[in-house]
Amino acid sequence: MPEFDRLPICLVGCGGMGMRHLAGYAALAGTGLSNTDLVAVCDICAESAERAAGEAERLLGRRPRVHTSVSDAIADPAVAGFDVVTDVFSHAAVVIPALTARKPVLCEKPLGLTVRACKAMIDAANRTGTNLATAENYRRDPPNRVAKAVIDSELLGHIHLMSQFSVGGDDQVIITPWRHMKARGAIGMDMGVHYTDIIQYYLGPFESMEGHGFIAEPIRRLRDTGEPITPTGEDSVVGTLRMRSGVLVQLSYVPSGRGMRWYQRSVHGRLGSLEIPRDRSGGAPVLRLADRTLRGRELLAELPEFELDEVTARLFGRDAAEYEIPFPRADAGHIAIELHDFAAAVLGNRAPEIDGDGGLTAVAALLGIYESGLLGRAVTMDEVLDGRVSGYQDELDRALGLLAPA
Repeated sequence: MPEFDRLPICLVGCGGMGMRHLAGYAALAGTGLSNTDLVAVCDICAESAERAAGEAERLLGRRPRVHTSVSDAIADPAVAGFDVVTDVFSHAAVVIPALTARKPVLCEKPLGLTVRACKAMIDAANRTGTNLATAENYRRDPPNRVAKAVIDSELLGHIHLMSQFSVGGDDQVIITPWRHMKARGAIGMDMGVHYTDIIQYYLGPFESMEGHGFIAEPIRRLRDTGEPITPTGEDSVVGTLRMRSGVLVQLSYVPSGRGMRWYQRSVHGRLGSLEIPRDRSGGAPVLRLADRTLRGRELLAELPEFELDEVTARLFGRDAAEYEIPFPRADAGHIAIELHDFAAAVLGNRAPEIDGDGGLTAVAALLGIYESGLLGRAVTMDEVLDGRVSGYQDELDRALGLLAPA
Protein backbone atom coordinates (compact mmCIF):
# COMPACT_ATOMS: atom_id res chain seq x y z
CA MET A 1 0.00 0.00 0.00
CA PRO A 2 1.32 3.50 -0.81
CA GLU A 3 2.22 5.69 2.15
CA PHE A 4 -0.45 8.15 3.30
CA ASP A 5 -0.65 10.67 6.09
CA ARG A 6 -4.39 9.93 6.21
CA LEU A 7 -6.05 6.72 5.05
CA PRO A 8 -8.36 7.29 2.01
CA ILE A 9 -11.60 5.52 2.92
CA CYS A 10 -14.86 4.62 1.21
CA LEU A 11 -17.93 4.36 3.44
CA VAL A 12 -20.12 1.45 2.32
CA GLY A 13 -23.70 1.69 3.55
CA CYS A 14 -25.41 5.08 3.66
CA GLY A 15 -28.41 4.41 5.87
CA GLY A 16 -28.79 5.30 9.54
CA MET A 17 -25.52 3.74 10.66
CA GLY A 18 -23.71 5.33 7.75
CA MET A 19 -24.92 8.74 8.87
CA ARG A 20 -23.64 8.03 12.37
CA HIS A 21 -20.25 7.15 10.94
CA LEU A 22 -20.21 10.43 9.02
CA ALA A 23 -20.69 12.20 12.36
CA GLY A 24 -17.78 10.11 13.64
CA TYR A 25 -15.49 11.34 10.85
CA ALA A 26 -16.48 14.91 11.71
CA ALA A 27 -15.84 14.35 15.42
CA LEU A 28 -12.42 12.91 14.63
CA ALA A 29 -11.60 15.89 12.43
CA GLY A 30 -12.55 18.15 15.33
CA THR A 31 -9.81 16.64 17.51
CA GLY A 32 -7.07 17.85 15.16
CA LEU A 33 -5.79 14.25 15.06
CA SER A 34 -7.68 12.91 12.06
CA ASN A 35 -5.87 10.15 10.18
CA THR A 36 -8.76 9.39 7.82
CA ASP A 37 -9.77 10.90 4.50
CA LEU A 38 -13.32 10.10 3.38
CA VAL A 39 -12.88 10.06 -0.40
CA ALA A 40 -15.96 8.05 -1.42
CA VAL A 41 -19.33 6.70 -0.31
CA CYS A 42 -21.13 3.65 -1.67
CA ASP A 43 -24.70 2.38 -1.51
CA ILE A 44 -26.79 0.34 -3.93
CA CYS A 45 -29.45 3.03 -3.46
CA ALA A 46 -28.21 6.02 -5.44
CA GLU A 47 -30.46 8.39 -3.51
CA SER A 48 -28.97 7.26 -0.18
CA ALA A 49 -25.43 7.55 -1.53
CA GLU A 50 -26.04 11.07 -2.83
CA ARG A 51 -27.60 12.10 0.47
CA ALA A 52 -24.57 10.78 2.36
CA ALA A 53 -22.20 12.59 0.02
CA GLY A 54 -24.07 15.82 0.68
CA GLU A 55 -23.90 15.29 4.44
CA ALA A 56 -20.19 14.50 4.22
CA GLU A 57 -19.63 17.74 2.31
CA ARG A 58 -21.52 19.68 4.98
CA LEU A 59 -19.58 18.08 7.84
CA LEU A 60 -16.13 17.74 6.30
CA GLY A 61 -15.99 20.48 3.69
CA ARG A 62 -15.50 18.24 0.67
CA ARG A 63 -17.93 16.09 -1.30
CA PRO A 64 -16.75 12.49 -1.68
CA ARG A 65 -17.29 10.66 -4.93
CA VAL A 66 -20.32 8.38 -5.14
CA HIS A 67 -20.44 4.69 -6.03
CA THR A 68 -23.49 2.47 -6.32
CA SER A 69 -21.66 -0.86 -6.56
CA VAL A 70 -19.00 -2.33 -4.32
CA SER A 71 -17.01 -3.55 -7.31
CA ASP A 72 -16.74 0.00 -8.64
CA ALA A 73 -15.66 1.25 -5.22
CA ILE A 74 -12.99 -1.45 -4.96
CA ALA A 75 -11.72 -0.56 -8.43
CA ASP A 76 -11.49 3.13 -7.52
CA PRO A 77 -7.75 3.91 -7.26
CA ALA A 78 -8.48 6.77 -4.84
CA VAL A 79 -9.87 4.32 -2.26
CA ALA A 80 -7.32 2.56 -0.03
CA GLY A 81 -9.63 1.26 2.71
CA PHE A 82 -13.27 0.54 3.50
CA ASP A 83 -15.63 1.36 6.35
CA VAL A 84 -18.47 -1.18 5.99
CA VAL A 85 -21.77 -0.42 7.77
CA THR A 86 -24.25 -2.47 5.73
CA ASP A 87 -26.54 -5.02 7.39
CA VAL A 88 -24.76 -8.08 8.73
CA PHE A 89 -26.15 -10.48 6.09
CA SER A 90 -24.18 -8.62 3.40
CA HIS A 91 -20.92 -8.17 5.32
CA ALA A 92 -19.08 -11.13 3.82
CA ALA A 93 -20.15 -10.21 0.27
CA VAL A 94 -18.70 -6.72 0.72
CA VAL A 95 -15.71 -7.41 2.93
CA ILE A 96 -14.16 -10.44 1.21
CA PRO A 97 -13.78 -8.78 -2.24
CA ALA A 98 -12.25 -5.69 -0.61
CA LEU A 99 -9.75 -7.78 1.36
CA THR A 100 -9.01 -9.88 -1.72
CA ALA A 101 -8.07 -6.61 -3.46
CA ARG A 102 -5.76 -5.94 -0.47
CA LYS A 103 -7.79 -3.00 0.74
CA PRO A 104 -8.19 -3.02 4.55
CA VAL A 105 -11.64 -3.04 6.09
CA LEU A 106 -13.31 -1.76 9.22
CA CYS A 107 -16.54 -3.77 9.47
CA GLU A 108 -19.43 -2.94 11.77
CA LYS A 109 -20.47 -5.48 14.38
CA PRO A 110 -21.68 -8.18 14.30
CA LEU A 111 -18.75 -9.11 12.09
CA GLY A 112 -20.74 -11.92 10.50
CA LEU A 113 -24.10 -13.62 10.73
CA THR A 114 -22.46 -16.96 11.52
CA VAL A 115 -19.11 -18.36 12.60
CA ARG A 116 -18.44 -19.55 9.05
CA ALA A 117 -19.12 -16.05 7.69
CA CYS A 118 -16.72 -14.50 10.18
CA LYS A 119 -14.07 -17.09 9.38
CA ALA A 120 -14.43 -16.52 5.63
CA MET A 121 -13.61 -12.84 6.16
CA ILE A 122 -10.72 -13.63 8.49
CA ASP A 123 -9.35 -16.15 5.98
CA ALA A 124 -9.42 -13.47 3.25
CA ALA A 125 -7.56 -11.07 5.53
CA ASN A 126 -4.94 -13.67 6.44
CA ARG A 127 -4.55 -14.86 2.86
CA THR A 128 -3.75 -11.36 1.61
CA GLY A 129 -2.05 -9.99 4.72
CA THR A 130 -4.66 -7.22 4.91
CA ASN A 131 -6.04 -5.56 8.00
CA LEU A 132 -9.57 -6.49 9.11
CA ALA A 133 -10.99 -4.58 12.08
CA THR A 134 -14.33 -5.00 13.84
CA ALA A 135 -16.19 -1.79 14.71
CA GLU A 136 -17.33 -2.17 18.30
CA ASN A 137 -17.81 1.11 20.12
CA TYR A 138 -19.09 0.24 23.63
CA ARG A 139 -15.65 -0.64 24.96
CA ARG A 140 -14.38 2.77 23.74
CA ASP A 141 -16.55 4.53 26.33
CA PRO A 142 -14.28 6.22 28.94
CA PRO A 143 -16.22 4.74 31.90
CA ASN A 144 -15.64 1.30 30.36
CA ARG A 145 -11.93 2.06 30.05
CA VAL A 146 -11.92 2.97 33.74
CA ALA A 147 -13.90 -0.19 34.60
CA LYS A 148 -11.39 -2.32 32.73
CA ALA A 149 -8.55 -0.69 34.67
CA VAL A 150 -10.31 -1.42 37.98
CA ILE A 151 -10.87 -5.06 36.96
CA ASP A 152 -7.21 -5.42 35.98
CA SER A 153 -6.07 -3.90 39.29
CA GLU A 154 -6.26 -5.71 42.65
CA LEU A 155 -9.05 -3.49 43.97
CA LEU A 156 -11.73 -6.18 43.58
CA GLY A 157 -9.57 -9.07 44.70
CA HIS A 158 -10.35 -12.44 43.15
CA ILE A 159 -13.28 -11.97 40.75
CA HIS A 160 -16.16 -14.45 40.94
CA LEU A 161 -18.99 -13.07 38.83
CA MET A 162 -20.09 -10.53 36.24
CA SER A 163 -23.74 -9.68 35.64
CA GLN A 164 -25.13 -8.00 32.52
CA PHE A 165 -28.89 -7.38 32.54
CA SER A 166 -31.00 -5.30 30.17
CA VAL A 167 -34.64 -6.26 30.68
CA GLY A 168 -37.94 -4.55 29.96
CA GLY A 169 -39.58 -2.84 27.02
CA ASP A 170 -42.66 -3.08 24.87
CA ASP A 171 -43.90 -4.58 21.59
CA GLN A 172 -42.64 -1.85 19.26
CA VAL A 173 -40.15 -2.54 16.48
CA ILE A 174 -36.60 -1.93 17.67
CA ILE A 175 -34.88 0.47 15.24
CA THR A 176 -35.94 -1.19 11.95
CA PRO A 177 -38.13 -4.19 10.96
CA TRP A 178 -35.21 -6.17 9.53
CA ARG A 179 -33.66 -6.30 13.00
CA HIS A 180 -36.36 -8.80 13.91
CA MET A 181 -35.58 -11.24 11.07
CA LYS A 182 -33.25 -14.18 11.62
CA ALA A 183 -31.89 -14.07 8.08
CA ARG A 184 -30.80 -10.44 8.51
CA GLY A 185 -29.31 -10.65 12.00
CA ALA A 186 -32.05 -10.07 14.55
CA ILE A 187 -31.80 -7.68 17.50
CA GLY A 188 -30.87 -10.44 19.95
CA MET A 189 -27.62 -10.82 18.05
CA ASP A 190 -27.30 -7.17 17.08
CA MET A 191 -27.37 -6.08 20.74
CA GLY A 192 -26.02 -9.31 22.19
CA VAL A 193 -22.62 -8.98 20.56
CA HIS A 194 -22.19 -5.56 22.17
CA TYR A 195 -22.39 -7.33 25.49
CA THR A 196 -20.27 -10.37 24.61
CA ASP A 197 -17.56 -8.00 23.38
CA ILE A 198 -17.69 -6.04 26.65
CA ILE A 199 -17.49 -9.34 28.56
CA GLN A 200 -14.39 -10.48 26.69
CA TYR A 201 -12.87 -6.98 26.95
CA TYR A 202 -13.23 -7.08 30.73
CA LEU A 203 -12.49 -10.75 31.43
CA GLY A 204 -10.62 -12.35 28.53
CA PRO A 205 -11.43 -15.50 26.53
CA PHE A 206 -14.65 -17.52 26.76
CA GLU A 207 -14.64 -21.19 27.76
CA SER A 208 -18.30 -22.24 27.46
CA MET A 209 -21.86 -20.97 27.09
CA GLU A 210 -25.25 -22.21 28.22
CA GLY A 211 -28.72 -20.70 27.79
CA HIS A 212 -31.07 -19.93 24.93
CA GLY A 213 -32.33 -17.26 22.59
CA PHE A 214 -36.03 -16.69 22.08
CA ILE A 215 -38.68 -14.38 20.66
CA ALA A 216 -40.26 -12.59 23.61
CA GLU A 217 -42.65 -10.50 21.50
CA PRO A 218 -44.31 -12.65 18.78
CA ILE A 219 -45.82 -9.54 17.19
CA ARG A 220 -43.95 -6.23 16.92
CA ARG A 221 -45.53 -2.96 15.82
CA LEU A 222 -44.05 -0.09 13.85
CA ARG A 223 -43.62 2.87 16.15
CA ASP A 224 -45.23 5.43 13.82
CA THR A 225 -48.12 3.49 12.29
CA GLY A 226 -48.75 0.56 14.62
CA GLU A 227 -48.51 -1.80 11.64
CA PRO A 228 -47.69 -5.32 12.89
CA ILE A 229 -44.77 -7.46 11.80
CA THR A 230 -44.07 -11.08 12.70
CA PRO A 231 -40.47 -11.60 13.90
CA THR A 232 -38.54 -14.65 12.74
CA GLY A 233 -35.38 -13.93 14.73
CA GLU A 234 -34.66 -13.82 18.43
CA ASP A 235 -35.21 -10.54 20.20
CA SER A 236 -33.94 -11.95 23.52
CA VAL A 237 -31.06 -13.96 24.93
CA VAL A 238 -30.45 -15.35 28.42
CA GLY A 239 -27.35 -17.28 29.28
CA THR A 240 -24.47 -18.12 31.57
CA LEU A 241 -20.96 -17.89 30.20
CA ARG A 242 -17.87 -19.37 31.78
CA MET A 243 -14.63 -17.57 31.06
CA ARG A 244 -11.34 -19.39 30.64
CA SER A 245 -10.28 -17.76 33.92
CA GLY A 246 -13.19 -19.47 35.68
CA VAL A 247 -15.27 -16.29 36.17
CA LEU A 248 -19.00 -16.82 35.59
CA VAL A 249 -21.07 -14.27 33.66
CA GLN A 250 -24.85 -13.94 33.76
CA LEU A 251 -26.24 -12.33 30.59
CA SER A 252 -29.86 -11.32 30.03
CA TYR A 253 -31.13 -9.14 27.18
CA VAL A 254 -34.95 -9.18 27.03
CA PRO A 255 -36.47 -6.03 25.46
CA SER A 256 -39.99 -6.97 26.51
CA GLY A 257 -42.19 -6.57 29.56
CA ARG A 258 -44.32 -3.50 30.17
CA GLY A 259 -43.96 -1.27 33.17
CA MET A 260 -40.28 -1.72 33.93
CA ARG A 261 -36.88 -1.27 32.34
CA TRP A 262 -34.02 -2.69 34.35
CA TYR A 263 -30.36 -2.26 33.48
CA GLN A 264 -27.39 -3.48 35.46
CA ARG A 265 -23.75 -4.24 34.73
CA SER A 266 -21.62 -5.28 37.67
CA VAL A 267 -18.47 -7.20 38.48
CA HIS A 268 -18.09 -8.89 41.87
CA GLY A 269 -14.88 -9.90 43.62
CA ARG A 270 -13.83 -11.07 47.07
CA LEU A 271 -12.92 -7.52 48.14
CA GLY A 272 -15.74 -5.55 46.54
CA SER A 273 -18.12 -4.91 43.67
CA LEU A 274 -18.02 -2.59 40.68
CA GLU A 275 -21.16 -1.11 39.14
CA ILE A 276 -20.76 0.15 35.57
CA PRO A 277 -23.24 2.58 33.96
CA ARG A 278 -25.16 2.11 30.74
CA ASP A 279 -22.84 2.52 27.74
CA ARG A 280 -22.52 6.02 26.25
CA SER A 281 -24.54 7.53 29.10
CA GLY A 282 -21.60 9.27 30.76
CA GLY A 283 -22.57 7.78 34.10
CA ALA A 284 -19.97 7.12 36.77
CA PRO A 285 -18.61 3.67 37.62
CA VAL A 286 -19.05 2.95 41.33
CA LEU A 287 -16.62 0.79 43.31
CA ARG A 288 -17.99 -0.50 46.62
CA LEU A 289 -15.44 -1.81 49.12
CA ALA A 290 -15.81 -2.82 52.73
CA ASP A 291 -14.69 0.54 54.11
CA ARG A 292 -15.46 3.03 51.32
CA THR A 293 -17.29 3.77 48.10
CA LEU A 294 -15.55 5.45 45.17
CA ARG A 295 -17.43 7.04 42.27
CA GLY A 296 -16.29 8.20 38.85
CA ARG A 297 -13.29 10.49 39.03
CA GLU A 298 -12.55 9.37 42.59
CA LEU A 299 -11.42 6.08 41.07
CA LEU A 300 -8.64 7.73 39.13
CA ALA A 301 -6.63 8.34 42.29
CA GLU A 302 -6.61 4.54 42.82
CA LEU A 303 -5.39 3.95 39.25
CA PRO A 304 -2.15 5.96 38.96
CA GLU A 305 -1.11 4.19 35.75
CA PHE A 306 -4.43 4.79 34.01
CA GLU A 307 -4.51 7.24 31.12
CA LEU A 308 -6.92 7.74 28.24
CA ASP A 309 -5.43 7.83 24.75
CA GLU A 310 -5.07 11.27 23.22
CA VAL A 311 -8.03 11.03 20.85
CA THR A 312 -10.38 9.93 23.63
CA ALA A 313 -9.03 12.62 25.94
CA ARG A 314 -9.70 15.35 23.37
CA LEU A 315 -13.22 14.08 22.76
CA PHE A 316 -14.29 13.44 26.35
CA GLY A 317 -11.71 15.05 28.65
CA ARG A 318 -8.62 13.61 30.29
CA ASP A 319 -10.46 12.75 33.51
CA ALA A 320 -13.57 11.37 31.76
CA ALA A 321 -14.37 8.61 34.22
CA GLU A 322 -17.78 10.28 33.86
CA TYR A 323 -19.04 12.99 31.51
CA GLU A 324 -22.02 15.12 30.57
CA ILE A 325 -22.26 15.13 26.79
CA PRO A 326 -25.44 14.86 24.66
CA PHE A 327 -25.90 11.35 23.24
CA PRO A 328 -25.38 12.26 19.54
CA ARG A 329 -22.06 13.88 20.34
CA ALA A 330 -20.99 11.00 22.60
CA ASP A 331 -22.00 8.45 19.96
CA ALA A 332 -20.01 10.29 17.30
CA GLY A 333 -17.05 10.40 19.67
CA HIS A 334 -17.02 6.65 20.18
CA ILE A 335 -17.17 6.05 16.43
CA ALA A 336 -14.35 8.58 15.95
CA ILE A 337 -12.16 6.57 18.33
CA GLU A 338 -12.71 3.31 16.44
CA LEU A 339 -12.11 5.04 13.08
CA HIS A 340 -8.84 6.49 14.37
CA ASP A 341 -7.71 3.12 15.73
CA PHE A 342 -8.46 1.42 12.38
CA ALA A 343 -6.56 3.99 10.34
CA ALA A 344 -3.65 4.01 12.82
CA ALA A 345 -3.44 0.23 12.56
CA VAL A 346 -3.31 0.35 8.75
CA LEU A 347 -0.90 3.27 8.55
CA GLY A 348 1.30 1.86 11.32
CA ASN A 349 1.20 -1.73 10.08
CA ARG A 350 -0.16 -3.05 13.37
CA ALA A 351 -3.25 -4.91 14.53
CA PRO A 352 -6.36 -2.89 15.45
CA GLU A 353 -7.73 -3.12 18.98
CA ILE A 354 -10.53 -5.41 17.78
CA ASP A 355 -9.44 -7.49 14.81
CA GLY A 356 -11.37 -10.15 12.94
CA ASP A 357 -10.72 -12.74 15.62
CA GLY A 358 -12.15 -10.39 18.27
CA GLY A 359 -15.25 -9.91 16.16
CA LEU A 360 -15.51 -13.67 15.64
CA THR A 361 -15.38 -14.61 19.32
CA ALA A 362 -18.04 -12.03 20.26
CA VAL A 363 -20.34 -13.54 17.62
CA ALA A 364 -19.44 -17.12 18.56
CA ALA A 365 -20.21 -16.55 22.25
CA LEU A 366 -23.67 -15.22 21.43
CA LEU A 367 -24.36 -17.97 18.90
CA GLY A 368 -23.06 -20.50 21.40
CA ILE A 369 -25.95 -19.57 23.71
CA TYR A 370 -28.38 -20.11 20.84
CA GLU A 371 -26.78 -23.45 19.98
CA SER A 372 -26.94 -24.47 23.64
CA GLY A 373 -30.68 -23.81 23.64
CA LEU A 374 -31.17 -26.17 20.70
CA LEU A 375 -29.01 -28.91 22.21
CA GLY A 376 -30.17 -28.59 25.82
CA ARG A 377 -26.61 -28.51 27.17
CA ALA A 378 -23.66 -26.22 27.61
CA VAL A 379 -21.38 -25.87 24.59
CA THR A 380 -17.71 -24.96 24.53
CA MET A 381 -16.23 -22.13 22.55
CA ASP A 382 -14.01 -24.66 20.78
CA GLU A 383 -17.09 -26.61 19.60
CA VAL A 384 -18.65 -23.47 18.19
CA LEU A 385 -15.46 -22.25 16.51
CA ASP A 386 -14.56 -25.55 14.86
CA GLY A 387 -18.11 -26.19 13.59
CA ARG A 388 -18.95 -29.26 15.66
CA VAL A 389 -21.92 -27.27 16.93
CA SER A 390 -23.73 -25.33 14.20
CA GLY A 391 -27.38 -26.40 14.06
CA TYR A 392 -28.77 -22.91 14.58
CA GLN A 393 -26.47 -21.48 11.91
CA ASP A 394 -26.76 -24.06 9.16
CA GLU A 395 -29.76 -22.54 7.37
CA LEU A 396 -28.10 -19.13 7.53
CA ASP A 397 -24.88 -20.53 6.07
CA ARG A 398 -26.83 -22.16 3.25
CA ALA A 399 -28.47 -18.81 2.47
CA LEU A 400 -25.03 -17.18 2.50
CA GLY A 401 -23.67 -19.85 0.14
CA LEU A 402 -21.20 -21.07 2.78
CA LEU A 403 -22.79 -24.52 3.21
CA ALA A 404 -24.11 -26.95 0.60
CA PRO A 405 -27.90 -27.42 0.40
CA ALA A 406 -29.27 -30.07 2.74
